[in-house]
Amino acid sequence: MDRLSNTVRPYAWGSTTAIPALLGVAPTGEPQAEVWMGAHPGAPSRISRTGTRTAATPDATPGPQQPLTEQPATEQPLTDVIAADPVAELGPATVEKFGPRLPFLLKLLAAGAPLSLQVHPDLAQAQRGYADEERRSVPIDAPHRTYKDANHKPELICALTPFDGLCGFRRPVEAAEAMEALGVDSLKPYADLLRAHPEEAALREVLTAILTADPAQMAETVTAAAAAAERLGGPYAPYARIAHHFPGDAGVIAAMLLNYVQLQPGEALFLGAGVPHAYLDGLGVEIMANSDNVLRCGLTPKHIDVPELLRIVRFEATEPGILRPEASPSGEELYETPADEFRLSRFDLSPGADPVDLTAATPQILLCTAGAPRAGDLVLVPGDSVFVPAGETTEVSGTGTLFRSTVVA
Repeated sequence: MDRLSNTVRPYAWGSTTAIPALLGVAPTGEPQAEVWMGAHPGAPSRISRTGTRTAATPDATPGPQQPLTEQPATEQPLTDVIAADPVAELGPATVEKFGPRLPFLLKLLAAGAPLSLQVHPDLAQAQRGYADEERRSVPIDAPHRTYKDANHKPELICALTPFDGLCGFRRPVEAAEAMEALGVDSLKPYADLLRAHPEEAALREVLTAILTADPAQMAETVTAAAAAAERLGGPYAPYARIAHHFPGDAGVIAAMLLNYVQLQPGEALFLGAGVPHAYLDGLGVEIMANSDNVLRCGLTPKHIDVPELLRIVRFEATEPGILRPEASPSGEELYETPADEFRLSRFDLSPGADPVDLTAATPQILLCTAGAPRAGDLVLVPGDSVFVPAGETTEVSGTGTLFRSTVVA
């Protein structure tokens, strides 16, 4: 197996303290939002077959969080290693099912401010959308480009700390009651629509009206709604916090259509195609299909493609469906999802327990989040991760928490 040297992404919404605290390094003072582990071409992990460990380093950001050792000359991107011999690294079953690439991306995600309110397409929608933009020669890096690839992006977030988010539409009558309680006159037409129509039509009409409203009038509505939410507190406090980060943004009102969710450590959420969501605050382990396809609904300065968004969103009220892991006799705690591109599980290893055999015919990434467990001959500390090629004999032991990511092939 190979230790991974990973990149920290300094997105503006990132926490300044959560990832440094986990890694045991001093904060840089800058936001550190995500650590990417895998073979995404945007920031592939790097490996050295010698096993030399380096710390995560900020993406193109100099600062005190530098490698613990000089990167050896043999260090290379995991993308290149896999491309050189995909069958050996991924296993024949994975290559046959997903092609010659690692089909998942594992992350540490640390939200210090809300992420954009967003939704992901299903596979057929992504394929059609990508083909259409390619046909129209929309540059892949254009700000108005919607589909970066032809893949879907199911994802799972597992909380390491208390974690707040928005997930899926709540019942229209509940959203109407929340808007009415704020006592803001300009919200009354939305509340009336939510009460007047069947569920799908109500949610579609109101989200459309919010996203196409006059920006100046919407900014006034958001300001008034945020002040009322601040005054009421309790279940309305999250909307005041969102508005603090995104004053005047229509996404603040759109957020009131969604379920507010609080995860405790060890709990998780699965986000399938068409489900609007946003992460608000907390540290977690995230795993997803290897895709960049995101359609935004608000809480962002980036492009919002309203017609395409309305085509992709599933306008149905859903329960958030908090996931708790299912334990097996081996001690593996599995987070069950319908996705084949990834499989996430957790091991809480105890001192004196027998080693656990993780040998598999599929590729794996192991991530330590607590303690000092041993993976093969390597001792890991929080934030350390390793890539295990398909078929490599792998045992874990010692004390600590390990997350195991692989595929269903």
